[in-house]
Amino acid sequence: MPMPTLSSAITALETAPPAARRVPVIVVTTVLLSFISFWRASAIVLSDLGSTAYYIGGIAEHAIGRAAPWFILGVMTFSYAVRAVYIESSTMFVRGGVYRVVKEAMGGHLAKLTVSALLFDYVLTGPISGVSAGQYVAGLINALTHASGIGMRIPENLTAVVVASVITVYFWWRNTRGLHESSGDALRIMQLTTVMVVALVTWCGLTLLLRGGHWPPAPVPSNLTFSNDALGWLQGTIWPGFTAIAILVGFGHSILAMSGEESLAQVYREIERPKVRNLKRAGLVIFVYSLVFTTLVSFFAVAIIPDAVRPQYFDNLISGLAMHLAGPEWLRLGFQIFVVLVGMLILAGAVNTSIVGSNGVLNRLSEDGVLPAWFRRPHRRYGTSYRLINTVTGLQLATIVLSQGNVYLLGEAYAFGVVWSFAFKALAVLVLRFTEPGHREWRVPLNLKVGSVELPIGLAFIAAALFAAAGINLLTKQVATLSGLLFTGCFYVVFALSERANHKRHPHHQHVDEFQLLPASDVSAGELGVRAGNTLVPVRDYNTLRHLDRALDDTPSDRDVVVMTARLLKGTESNAARLEPGELFTDYEQLLFTKVVGVAERHGRSVTLLIVPSVNVFDAIAQTAARLGSTSIVMGESNRMTSGEQARRLHKATHGIDTRPQGA
Repeated sequence: MPMPTLSSAITALETAPPAARRVPVIVVTTVLLSFISFWRASAIVLSDLGSTAYYIGGIAEHAIGRAAPWFILGVMTFSYAVRAVYIESSTMFVRGGVYRVVKEAMGGHLAKLTVSALLFDYVLTGPISGVSAGQYVAGLINALTHASGIGMRIPENLTAVVVASVITVYFWWRNTRGLHESSGDALRIMQLTTVMVVALVTWCGLTLLLRGGHWPPAPVPSNLTFSNDALGWLQGTIWPGFTAIAILVGFGHSILAMSGEESLAQVYREIERPKVRNLKRAGLVIFVYSLVFTTLVSFFAVAIIPDAVRPQYFDNLISGLAMHLAGPEWLRLGFQIFVVLVGMLILAGAVNTSIVGSNGVLNRLSEDGVLPAWFRRPHRRYGTSYRLINTVTGLQLATIVLSQGNVYLLGEAYAFGVVWSFAFKALAVLVLRFTEPGHREWRVPLNLKVGSVELPIGLAFIAAALFAAAGINLLTKQVATLSGLLFTGCFYVVFALSERANHKRHPHHQHVDEFQLLPASDVSAGELGVRAGNTLVPVRDYNTLRHLDRALDDTPSDRDVVVMTARLLKGTESNAARLEPGELFTDYEQLLFTKVVGVAERHGRSVTLLIVPSVNVFDAIAQTAARLGSTSIVMGESNRMTSGEQARRLHKATHGIDTRPQGA
């Protein structure tokens, strides 16, 4: 009789009747395996990047005068280069935010310092966006009451605080339920925003054709009008008179326009396959959209709104633009209502992005042992790291209240974390070009080869430009510098002390993900939510997961992948129904599935995780495959038996599947 092969065992599985005996199992779930399209990823990042169009024009013009749109154009063009840095780092590390990249390049101390500055950015992203949304709402209400002759005005700053708080609490609730939920919100917001952008650009173009307009003055020192607080410690010195310094100051006050790039690295792990291609697609969508929207709004505002009137709209610039378009007042007022409603949504989306990004950053710190694993314990129902989300939301609500609704104050402080996190990210990627010069799936362009050494000219230029902007901001933004240094220093101390205490408790810390354990009384496709025709991948040794790599590569996207491990039972454990989930999910299983999640993240594929208790591994595999309707099994190499022996045992187990009715 010929030796059975693995394919013949699978054929026997396909023809075998489903096993009727119920097998108690543990379904292991994690929100980290909910992958999203590049459109959803783009929407999450654009909710931050695109939302700056609602306030950056007013902030920049308040600081440097009517030439501000040119600097915003320069910043948005430069954002393409910054985006390239994030793409290269993400292809190196799936969980490749600032913390991981800086740590790999320059060590843990600088990584904690950099991520502290980044958290200052994220903690302020939500408040500035929410407060800006509140300013738009207050401005609209006051415009409507004025047009109706009521004459009543509501307090704008107080309204901004209330609106921002409500938005923040709403997205706390949504993020507690998972990224897929909040990314759906972001996508719908950006779809509606696109309708508004097209209408705004078209109407502005018609207005300029009918009434004409005037370009912003050229971005030269003679046309820069610095406000009293725009020069900071350079006020009264000769330095602003130098052309290079004056242009750098203008660039520094406009760099807030490209905030949100870090979120691209935070959502990369969630992007579905093909990951790198979809990351590049998302990066291009983000760049083009934000360049057109943010830049055109600032140019149109200067061209259409009279100079004497425009300062009163610095807090709600697009509303002012809507009210100065060509057409009857009732139509302009109706469009202003639409603009404010859409603005509410996209600015609210930026609040969502800030929670998503900061949650991702704090997860990296917890995974690395800087924060206790307690923070990552999943929500009992939704599987999210809700304790981290609660922490970030609490800080944002406190910031909203302390700001008293002042958008300019928040914008000035916000710029600190943005530029310094960008600068250290670029420097870290540059350092890694020399310390880890190996293969990368994508590199920042402009690389000069000199013998065996590659000189990353493009990357060096980006890093130098970012550090120049960061340095000038340090001198000119007093509020940002003082508050940013204080916040960064406090967080660094907290992280350093937490890491030291954590290391004492766990001197041999090894990163493991947190999972939900859901006991199930039966192995069935319906119970697990998988479709028939799936691929089953048994795993046991986390050092040998090449077969899982192969399975994720070869399995079509429309077929599910189930990853199972068999928990061998002995003696009194043989009655699996009496075992608690924690008895089946030991530290080893947690580490094993952490490695499985890492492989799945690299491929951008969702997998179903399963623990099956059994007295025989091959019986567990055969019964699971039969009950799930698996059409293929991908098994790894074994140190103890040949592939032929594995096939023989699986074939034997397949023919021994118990098909007796329950209780027989």
